[in-house]
Amino acid sequence: MGLRGIGAKPLALRFRNREALKQPNPWDKPGLTRAERVMAFCADLTITSGKDASSRLWLRRFQRQFIEAVYREHRGSRPIRTAILSMGRKNGKTQLAAALALCHLCGPEAESRGEIYSCANDRFQAGKIFNEMVALIDHHPWLAARCNIISFQKNIIDLENGSIYSALSSEARTKMGLNPSFVVYDELGQAPNRELYDAMDSAMGARENPLLLVISTQAADDFAPMSQLIDYGLRVKAGDIKDASFYLSLYCAPEDANPWTRKAWAAANPALDDFRSLADVKRLAQQAQRMPAQENAFRNLILNQRVAAHARFIERSEWMACAGPTAIPLGSRVYAAVDLGATRDMSALVLVHQDIDGVFHVQPHYWLPGNVQERVDQDRVPYDVWIRDGLVYHAGDTTDPEAVAIKIAELNGQYRIMTLAFDAWRIADLKRELDGIGCNVQLVPHGQGFKDMSPAVNILERLVVQKRIRHGGHPVLTWNAANAVITRAPTGDRKLDKAKSSGRIDGLVALAMAFSLALIKNDKPVDIEALIG
Repeated sequence: MGLRGIGAKPLALRFRNREALKQPNPWDKPGLTRAERVMAFCADLTITSGKDASSRLWLRRFQRQFIEAVYREHRGSRPIRTAILSMGRKNGKTQLAAALALCHLCGPEAESRGEIYSCANDRFQAGKIFNEMVALIDHHPWLAARCNIISFQKNIIDLENGSIYSALSSEARTKMGLNPSFVVYDELGQAPNRELYDAMDSAMGARENPLLLVISTQAADDFAPMSQLIDYGLRVKAGDIKDASFYLSLYCAPEDANPWTRKAWAAANPALDDFRSLADVKRLAQQAQRMPAQENAFRNLILNQRVAAHARFIERSEWMACAGPTAIPLGSRVYAAVDLGATRDMSALVLVHQDIDGVFHVQPHYWLPGNVQERVDQDRVPYDVWIRDGLVYHAGDTTDPEAVAIKIAELNGQYRIMTLAFDAWRIADLKRELDGIGCNVQLVPHGQGFKDMSPAVNILERLVVQKRIRHGGHPVLTWNAANAVITRAPTGDRKLDKAKSSGRIDGLVALAMAFSLALIKNDKPVDIEALIG
């Protein structure tokens, strides 16, 4: 039978090495725990590249700790079903993933007719673990004797137990009909959606002892699949959730750490000054210091912090420091602003109230028109969950000024809306609806250019830094804040830029306008009819 893809060995040549199958294996030594058998298998492999090429795969302490936690046994079974390992780039995750995939294919974790998959976001990334597995097999006579490599399909078949390994990408036409026993997802933090992850996770139910392993740096935003897994894992670690099947190992620099220190680098890179080059991290840090545009990329990829690769208006740590409980007593004076969306855009209404301590309490309201599932897929945020939880109102097929007007009238009955800021966009429709229900809220125009928005942006930024805001951690407003990017005029004035922002910022725009009313603009009435013509 000839070759099985580029670089494969002839079957006849491979079977000459079958004497290797009769040799005792280190992981078969009596008395080893399950985790020790896995580590013995990995340690018997040969490193194929880098400064340690041709030497045995010596597991570092952080790798042994991870394996011991994931493969520990309880009453004869492995409790862990989902394991997350998150750290900075270049800390040997591909090599570890390849070794564990081989362990489940033909090592001590193998089972009869198992299905092992490595998942990635594109074809190139999907091939990296496959290529590493092939290299490990080629340097190990015992593995080479029992594995059939089909290179063009990125498949490996174990001829002894009938198990198969395959590399998958999110571009694969179908992920259904699979029955995985082991899945490793490489760089889930960069995944465009959770379709592949969910397909593999849901397919593991037919196996007795399956394992889904994710090895990745952090994602940039809170609503990415990787972020949701890490947040869940942190709640498990904190004891807020009891889930013995879930394990998280997270290496990242604290948000308040000095990013230019070796201590911060070591927190996110457990292999620093080992196979993770210290000199390379120093070089990247120096470039990030000299070029501020690269700082966030350094924080995300090297320090493994949840930071977008480009500069944001408000730092996550500063925003979340204002997440204390918010409360506006009935009858209180409030200032409001509305950012009314186009026909199919989100709309936002935000109220602010200043308490006797000078702290502003924020109350946002949102409306989303159109097909909810399509919007979930488009914006990659859980609109369906927010609607279910009452954080967003579903506004039908198109933006409905009547629904917004009714909510304004309702809130004006609960509080005293002193003034309501608005953009000229569709204000005639909102004014008509307010008049129709007899709501006489005083409307104040607020421009969206540098002249009006720069003072509003400055106030918003100052109040956040001074921790004089309480937003209650509202997830939609927090999402808006994470998306916000500013544009700067040659004069130095700034404004929030919807076009450059990575997602919707409607609520933050309305919040800035409301603060502008509360602290800058006066309460003089405006001739709205003359303004809208």
